[in-house]
Amino acid sequence: MKPEKYLPIGTVVLLKDAEKKIMITGFGPVDGENDKNEMYDYCGCPYPEGVYTMEEILLFNHDDIYKIFYLGYSDEEEVEFKKQLNDVMKQIKEEGE
Repeated sequence: MKPEKYLPIGTVVLLKDAEKKIMITGFGPVDGENDKNEMYDYCGCPYPEGVYTMEEILLFNHDDIYKIFYLGYSDEEEVEFKKQLNDVMKQIKEEGE
């Protein structure tokens, strides 16, 4: 079964070629540190430590996930939010092409 894109906030994952687990903390971050202003699927922080400095916020895409250890909380509000998120991200992608 292919995991759903845009996993719930609080989901703990391991990225490909990584040793440290990451907890998902947000969606659609833009890397303003480079000229491309590249958008990613997720931002996250080291698990279980959390964020100590802004430099510890990680940006990554769904395809970078190797393993899911824990799924974050999901309810009706989260399901509706993900529907809207998928629509917005699709629109942004289409506008960028």
